[in-house]
Amino acid sequence: MNRELEYMYVQCARVWIPDTEDVWKSAELTKDYKNGDSSLQLMLEDGTSIQHTLDPTTKNLPYLRNPDILVGENDLTALSYLHEPAVLHNLKVRFVDSKLIYTYCGIVLVAINPYETLPIYGTDIINAYSGQNMGDMDPHIFAVAEEAYKQMARDERNQSIIVSGESGAGKTVSAKYAMRYFATVSGTASEANIEEKVLASNPIMEAIGNAKTTRNDNSSRFGKYIEIGFDNRYHIIGANMRTYLLEKSRVVFQADDERNYHIFYQLCASSHLPEFKSLKLGNANNFLYTMQGRSPVIDGIDDTKELSNTRSAFTLLGINESYQMGLFRVLAAILHLGNVEIKDRDADSSVIPPNNHHLAAFCELVGVTYQDMTQWLCHRKLKTATETYIKTIPRLQATNARDALSKLIYAKLFNWIVEHVNKALITNMKQHSFIGVLDIYGFETFDINSFEQFCINYANEKLQQQFNMHVFKLEQEEYMKEQIPWTLIDFYDNQPCINLIEAKMGVLDLLDEECRMPKGSDDSWAQKLYNTHLKTCSLFEKPRMSNRAFIIQHFADKVEYQCEGFLEKNKDTVNEEQINVMKASRFALLVELFQDEEKATSPTGQVPGTGGRTRLSIKPDKSREKTSKEHKKTVGCQFRNSLQMLMETLNATTPHYVRCIKPNDFKMAFTFDPKRAVQQLRACGVLETIRISAAGFPSRWTYQEFFSRYRVLMKQKDVLHDKKLTCKNVLEKLVEDQDKYQFGKTKIFFRAGQVAYLEKLRADKLRAACIRIQKTIRCWLARKKYLRMRSAAITIQRFIRGYQARCLVKFLRRTRAATIIQKYRRMYVEKKRYRQKQAAALAMQTILRAYMARQKYQALLREHKVVIIQKRVRGWLARCWYKRCLVSIVYLQCCIRRMRARRELKKLKIEARSVEHFKKLNKGMENKIMQLQRRIDEQSKENRSVNEKLLGLENSYTTETDRMRTELSRLHGVEEEAKNKTNQLSSLLEELERLKKQLKTTQQEKKTIEDWAQTYQNEMETMVADLKDQNGSLKKEKDDLNRLIQEQSQQMTEKMVRAIAQETQQLETDLNEERSRYQNLLTEHLRLEEKYDDLKEVMASSNISKPGHRRTDSTHSSNESEYTYNSEYAELEEGSRAAEDVTRGIDTTLTLKQQKRITQLEQENQSLHNELENKDEQLQRARARSDAELKKARGAELEYESLKRQELESENKKLKHDLTEMRQSLLKDAAANAGAPGSPAYKVLLEQLSASSEELEVRKEEVLILRSQLVSQKEAMHHRETMTDPSVYAADVSKLKDADELKQACICLKDTNRSPRFMHKPLEVSDLLSRLRSAAPDFHKLNEDGELWLVNQGLKETTRLLEHQLQTQRRSYDGEVEALRSELQNLKEENNRQQQLLAQNLQLPPEARIEASLQHEITRLTNENLVPDDPTASREARVIILRRMVDLMEQLEKQDRTIRKLKKQLKVYSKRIGELGAGQTEGQTSPGQMVDEPIHPVNIPRREKDFQGMLEYKKEDELKLVKNLILELKPRGVAVNLIPGLPSYILFMCLRHADYLNDDQKVRTLLTSTINSIKKILKKRGDDFETVSFWLANTCRFLHCLKQYSGDEAFMKHNTSRQNEHCLTNFDLAEYRQVISDLAIQIYQQLIKCMENILQPMIVSGMLEHETIQGVSGVKPTGLRKRTSSIADEGTDTLDSILRQLNAFHSTMCQHGTDPELIKQVVKQQFYIIGAVTLNNLLLRKDMCSWSKGMQIRYNVSQLEEWLRDKGLMTCGAKETLEPLIQAAQLLQVKKKTDEDAEAICSMCQALTTAQIVKVLNLYTPVNEFEERVSVAFIRTIQTRLRDRCESPQLLMDTKMIYPVTFPFNPSSLALETIQIPSSLNLGFLTRV
Repeated sequence: MNRELEYMYVQCARVWIPDTEDVWKSAELTKDYKNGDSSLQLMLEDGTSIQHTLDPTTKNLPYLRNPDILVGENDLTALSYLHEPAVLHNLKVRFVDSKLIYTYCGIVLVAINPYETLPIYGTDIINAYSGQNMGDMDPHIFAVAEEAYKQMARDERNQSIIVSGESGAGKTVSAKYAMRYFATVSGTASEANIEEKVLASNPIMEAIGNAKTTRNDNSSRFGKYIEIGFDNRYHIIGANMRTYLLEKSRVVFQADDERNYHIFYQLCASSHLPEFKSLKLGNANNFLYTMQGRSPVIDGIDDTKELSNTRSAFTLLGINESYQMGLFRVLAAILHLGNVEIKDRDADSSVIPPNNHHLAAFCELVGVTYQDMTQWLCHRKLKTATETYIKTIPRLQATNARDALSKLIYAKLFNWIVEHVNKALITNMKQHSFIGVLDIYGFETFDINSFEQFCINYANEKLQQQFNMHVFKLEQEEYMKEQIPWTLIDFYDNQPCINLIEAKMGVLDLLDEECRMPKGSDDSWAQKLYNTHLKTCSLFEKPRMSNRAFIIQHFADKVEYQCEGFLEKNKDTVNEEQINVMKASRFALLVELFQDEEKATSPTGQVPGTGGRTRLSIKPDKSREKTSKEHKKTVGCQFRNSLQMLMETLNATTPHYVRCIKPNDFKMAFTFDPKRAVQQLRACGVLETIRISAAGFPSRWTYQEFFSRYRVLMKQKDVLHDKKLTCKNVLEKLVEDQDKYQFGKTKIFFRAGQVAYLEKLRADKLRAACIRIQKTIRCWLARKKYLRMRSAAITIQRFIRGYQARCLVKFLRRTRAATIIQKYRRMYVEKKRYRQKQAAALAMQTILRAYMARQKYQALLREHKVVIIQKRVRGWLARCWYKRCLVSIVYLQCCIRRMRARRELKKLKIEARSVEHFKKLNKGMENKIMQLQRRIDEQSKENRSVNEKLLGLENSYTTETDRMRTELSRLHGVEEEAKNKTNQLSSLLEELERLKKQLKTTQQEKKTIEDWAQTYQNEMETMVADLKDQNGSLKKEKDDLNRLIQEQSQQMTEKMVRAIAQETQQLETDLNEERSRYQNLLTEHLRLEEKYDDLKEVMASSNISKPGHRRTDSTHSSNESEYTYNSEYAELEEGSRAAEDVTRGIDTTLTLKQQKRITQLEQENQSLHNELENKDEQLQRARARSDAELKKARGAELEYESLKRQELESENKKLKHDLTEMRQSLLKDAAANAGAPGSPAYKVLLEQLSASSEELEVRKEEVLILRSQLVSQKEAMHHRETMTDPSVYAADVSKLKDADELKQACICLKDTNRSPRFMHKPLEVSDLLSRLRSAAPDFHKLNEDGELWLVNQGLKETTRLLEHQLQTQRRSYDGEVEALRSELQNLKEENNRQQQLLAQNLQLPPEARIEASLQHEITRLTNENLVPDDPTASREARVIILRRMVDLMEQLEKQDRTIRKLKKQLKVYSKRIGELGAGQTEGQTSPGQMVDEPIHPVNIPRREKDFQGMLEYKKEDELKLVKNLILELKPRGVAVNLIPGLPSYILFMCLRHADYLNDDQKVRTLLTSTINSIKKILKKRGDDFETVSFWLANTCRFLHCLKQYSGDEAFMKHNTSRQNEHCLTNFDLAEYRQVISDLAIQIYQQLIKCMENILQPMIVSGMLEHETIQGVSGVKPTGLRKRTSSIADEGTDTLDSILRQLNAFHSTMCQHGTDPELIKQVVKQQFYIIGAVTLNNLLLRKDMCSWSKGMQIRYNVSQLEEWLRDKGLMTCGAKETLEPLIQAAQLLQVKKKTDEDAEAICSMCQALTTAQIVKVLNLYTPVNEFEERVSVAFIRTIQTRLRDRCESPQLLMDTKMIYPVTFPFNPSSLALETIQIPSSLNLGFLTRV
């Protein structure tokens, strides 16, 4: 033990320590515990470190926490450590985190009130829990109810469900749901709807027995025990209710924030109604009894509506309106009585003020006199030994008496209602067993506890004792069953407390004794209690500060009771005279309430009086006194007796316990208050159950489960073949203390904490294994990484070294190349430099030499010029001297003149200034003059040069001096002329100035012209660019428009496709809904038929016991003669069967009538459609009137065809007439030789036969001629399509000569291109011309907006348009040529085929040749006329011709059938005539006469086949046919040895013969007998899948035969010609086809139910519980209610079992010949059932929601998909039905942490509803401690993301849903004439025809 403690209390171990706020707080050890330590070092969850000191006396260590994988378990006993903090924490986790309100605690179901409406009580949940073991599903009130119901049926022992808890914990709701479960599961055995009445009693009892308290808005203020009775088939037949301890004091007093009973407030809220005006009620605040709590309204409750529900419940329970109004009168009277005011008259008397309207209203309502009530409310009658007298009473006593009367009236009313409810719930049927539901108050303790709390706690003491004994008994039985040694478990026995209360001289006994005392009081009773029990009983205590209270130590807690009011409440005293006044009432209901009132109302022996008058008596009535003493019992005594009866009832039943817990006092949803929860857990006995379990062996494992869970703790050598021995050896090694476990027969029992110890060993072993695996994997990964890095490094080194070597080589190569380049570069540079220097030297030499030559030349030239200058200078000097002389002279003159000039200086200054201004103004002119001067200088230079030349010439040619002189003279003349010209210079300058001005003006004009040209050019370029941009934008706009149109067309197409798809899907959905609705109606009809048959069998069985003649109603006899079997077979043992067949026949006839009416309506609808089509045809004909000749020709041909048809009909009538004459002639000639050869009748017959044969050949030839004429008519009607001539467009374009027309055409084309209609309809050229010539545009404005470019573009568009049309015409022409070629090829093929057919027809007999040719011609014409043609007129003509041809073909077929029928009849008559002739000849021939040659009739036509696929039977053999073929047929032999569907073929062949005989009676009786017999055999053997499958296949085949051979073209397309000959000719069986289709639907539904009954028990075990992949999922510890083990034992269903069963279903249906489409529908339904049942169980089982189970489910689903793939059924839709299950399995396996995970889950789980996703996440439970739980925040994230989903809030899938079935037409290729009937069917009475 110490080793285990040291092993468990180690570092990081988690423990529970006490806490004042949270009761218990979790902490973690930070240091190992060693034996002898006085304290523990702990760290709280918030990180706070503390030191926990151990108790020095006990040294008890704190409680250990359970492993995380055990937290949130369904059963508290599955916890390894069973103690208070573990229980509290487990309940909190389940309630707050997982939103689970139910938890098992051994045999107790703990239910926590969620204060919120949860969707877990629907019918689907009830169906899911129905039939399940209690441990296989999650905890639920339905599981407890199912366990009680199952044990009642299995053990045949009555059951009880005890629901307890304090006010507001949800007791009433739990009891209500338990009763609802019984009502839903069991149903009712009568037509009185008992289950509805049982449920209807709840609102009544809640109205009169429930009230609002401070803890609960709908608190039950009484206890009730409801016994629900069942018959021997365990259907509800009735119920009975017993009530306990109604809180009557609430009628007259309510504490703050409380209310009186609901019924009072409902009446006050409804006082405005007309029927309640007489009650004189008003607001609840106006009455004393309803205003004391000051809380008249409950939030969310409509009292008016609640009263309406209460009245409806009264009505349902048989309490009529008059009684209801009477009850309401009594209740209103109580309210008025409470408002009666009583005042003091003096100290000892009281008085009621006169004319008290409340008292008057009370008297009026209850029918008593005002005076009597006034008298006895303020007086009382006292009795002494000798006399009786009346005494006044004070006001307080009068008020108490008034309140006592109110309480008594209400109590009587309550009991009366309970009594009548019980009467309504009781039936006359014998009760076989019952289930009791006890809804009783839990342990209560308040600040002030009175008599009511004492009784409640007394009842809980008794119930707790019974509970402890039951728990102890179950533990003892378990130990004895497993044969393990056990010692007496020490548990708390509350018998001493019960003895203290109920034993002799106990609290109740002393209370009754004190009540019998004349002057007994609460104080004296308290003193008696102190004297009696204070020193003798340890459970009784006296408060220190009070002498009027006492304390009792109950099993839950100590309770202090106040003695005040105990005696009064125990006596329940009422003034007897007041009761007498009530009995004398004129109100019948009030009298009925008080008629059973006990005679003595007071334990003091008071004698009741009569009426309200004073009556004195000397001698009292001794007998009455004795009777009153015997019958009067105190309230305590009555409660003790009723409690004793209740305990006897509970002890006689098997109890089931439900403990309701109130999580908080504020009614907040899913809020858990640990303090309040612990109080209630202690009070309701849950912790006591835990303690009892922990005292023994609470943990129990089977050997297989222990081996599977703790296999990891075993070594290979420890594993033996015997699992039990293996477990023993391992446990001896793991647990040293032998007392910690015990080995039973099938289980291992562990003490508390041992499973946690083993789990820790297992977790440590797994952790060590994980560490080793991690170490190895990390080593492998690191080594792999190292090797990869080493290899990478070597590779990198190799590449780097290679790279470096290559770089070195490259460097050396580049160095050598650089050296060579440098050498040649330097050589080139030096050579270039040398050449440059050489060239420079040469240039310098050349320049220098030239310079020197020029210098020499210049020197020579200077010398020559110097000479000339000297000469000129010398002349100049002479002239200068002369000039100086002259100047001097002039100077002298000037000086003189200066003196004169100075005088006029001032005058000349102004003039000088003006001259300067003028010079400034003419400065430009000086420049011009200077320019002219320069030109003169230049000219003078030229002259000088000429002179120089002349000088040169003079020097050179001295010899010509004379001539030169002459020339010089001439030059002098020229010089003079030049001087003259110089004189003309001014005029020349003026002319030059004028010319410059003209040049300037010309230049400006030129510049202006150039600027204008440049501007114009820029504008044109801008315009061209704009036009190009506009063209581009237009093209872009055009492309955008084209793209937009294409996109719009594509969008419209897609939209139309989507709309069509949606519409199609909607139509399919509507169709499926209609099918489902229709098939559900069929199912309901079948159920009613079965119910009717059961009732009829019961009546038949009762009638059979009475011998004698049975008289049949005439109607039934007529129906029997028309629809049922032959009356000769109606024996006594078959009477019920015949009656059933008659009834079924009537039902079938009614169905046929309804279907016939539907058919008539459909025909009317079809006629309206035909009329509409005729109108359309008339409209089309009106459009096609242009082709008059074709129409006339067609009319002529049609007229010719109608004439031919009339001739054929007349000939047919003629043949019928001849046949009638022949029959008459045969009938008239009755002589013996009438049929002899040569007789008149015989000759007439031969003549008519030959005439008919000739006429037949003539008619066939005429038909051939008619067909040939139809062919010629078709060729004449060939449509010619007019083609568009391209020359027209050329002519139109040629007309566009004018520029205006071109402009207008361009504008029109531009508008056309911009128009959206341009894409649909191109603009014609003729329209373009018309638009062009319609207006006359201004030519001068042509180019303002770029019209010339538009014209150009328009011409281009026109050209493209013409080219496009030309290409279109060319393509059309090519298509026509190709069509003509293909038509020519078809004609060639047709010609070859005709030749082949002609060759084949030549080999046939003449008659067959004509028929074959005719059939071929009809086929050819049909094919030709069905070829689609575009022209409307040709299509209409062909449709009309095709319709006429179809009509002619029908007429021809009718004629052929009539001729064949006549031929057959002629053949029969000829045979009869031959037989008569042969008999006549034999009779007339003598013995000696030799007959040389028999006389034969005339030639007989071609011989028909012997067997026509019909079976003939006599009408009296019909019953034998049905009996052998349906009722006594064994499907196994027929399916294996014979062809599939043989019975259907035989029945149809018999039906064909009845149709052939035109016998409607025979057809009707055969079909009705067949349908009824199939229903009978299915009813008899409806649980046999093979039988149901066989008749489903045969019914479908029979239905297909009726369609295939109905003669309807829609069903004849796949028939052979021989099969078409076998079609029905006389009867249209469409109505019967519908009946048989309904029958097939019923059989299909029965097949699905049969299949579901076989599959459903296997699904949960095979899909969820069985481990297909062994070792993936571990087995967790389980509690007292063991779940189904996942280990495959013998007889356990596995996935292989399911697959084998599916194979059996599939092979059986295939052997029976079931249609493949129908098999697909069956498989789809099978897989839906598998998926729905599996998912529903997954959603209701917390232990199945784990990662490993998700893997198992996905593997199982993959196996199912593989089965579908093997069978070729992947396309049947079965896989899609498993999608919710697949997504649920994926949800169990995906990560559930981050927001990305939440987004992935939301996108993945599309087939699951939000409720299902949240439920799976809440239920997700780790199997191993390595897994993590789903956080509450993650679940909230999922809910937020899925908030916008529009879906059903339903949690479970509907397992009863059946997909609507369809029967696609499946024709048979089997020929009827080839079918052989085996002798094993005993159908030798059938004759082949």
